Amino acid sequence: MEEADAEFKAMILARQGLRHVTASRVRVVDQCGTDVAADGVAMGEIVLAGNTLMAGYYRDQEATEKAFSDGWFHTGDLAVRHPDGAIEIKDRLKDIIISGGENISTLEIENVLHRHPAVLLAAVVGAPDPKWGEVPCAFIELKAGQQVGAEELVAFCRERLAAFKVPKSFVFRELPKTATGKLQKFVLREDARGLYYMQPRVGYS
Repeated sequence: MEEADAEFKAMILARQGLRHVTASRVRVVDQCGTDVAADGVAMGEIVLAGNTLMAGYYRDQEATEKAFSDGWFHTGDLAVRHPDGAIEIKDRLKDIIISGGENISTLEIENVLHRHPAVLLAAVVGAPDPKWGEVPCAFIELKAGQQVGAEELVAFCRERLAAFKVPKSFVFRELPKTATGKLQKFVLREDARGLYYMQPRVGYS
């Protein structure tokens, strides 16, 4: 491990969720509540149970019942489980892009874009598409003094992602953030709906 390159170390450190005696019970389940295969590929939602969880939402019985359906707390985080039992979070359930029946992790695309030397911040959201339903749209904030175009980023992504995961549109701008610096993806989703048909699309295979 000490001799591994930084990219491999980052991949391993992105995993979590190994069970220990003081932790709540953790599962990764599909839409039917069945545990997904521990193959590092099948994606499901992380659900939790245990006496260290909250009892529920304050004065909101409806939200509590929805969050604790089937006796498990539904986190809204999508993940895969690896053969060694470790869990790797892939995306938020509300952020996942479903394109032509394929699930696309926005975090996976963002991680690739952040490796480009000109990119300071990247945020990927689903944009409407008449053929595929949704396609990835990338909002990019560049580092000071850096320049890069959409075609270069498409080529960069194609070397590192499956073709259907490559963003079909790029918007270069300062990204909206909260007072604590958290990206406001809900703003970008609305912007993607409004801007998508107004600008050229790149990267179609």
